[in-house]
Amino acid sequence: MHLAYPAVLAALLFCTGLYGVLARRNAILVLMSVELMLNAVNLNLVAFDVWLRDALHSGQALTLFTIAIAAAEIGIGLAIVLAVYRNRGSSAIDRLRDTAETDEAETLPGDEETGDEDTAHGTADQATAPAGKAKKAEATA
Repeated sequence: MHLAYPAVLAALLFCTGLYGVLARRNAILVLMSVELMLNAVNLNLVAFDVWLRDALHSGQALTLFTIAIAAAEIGIGLAIVLAVYRNRGSSAIDRLRDTAETDEAETLPGDEETGDEDTAHGTADQATAPAGKAKKAEATA
């Protein structure tokens, strides 16, 4: 068997995975594309191991490590995607930038009792916004 056949197949798999990472908006499809890229690397490792007739089978050993890393990546990646989906209702990657905090003060349960109408309705100016966040952090701690 020629080395060109698995090398071309691995290149096609890697390019397909790279296109999936760059073009997709869904986080699950991006994770699947990363797995496709890792499998292309695994195919190259095994093909070169067979072609070089390595006595230690280093390519196959590295493939096992790559499979273990891919399994850990999928486990952690899916946990993150599920957490984002529960909070946002969507797994779109473009909306992940919306997780940043805003500069507006958030209302606290104790703010209504003080009689301060501006902070109770969340219309405080920029100077009082960090103080509102500090109160909320103390209330949740």
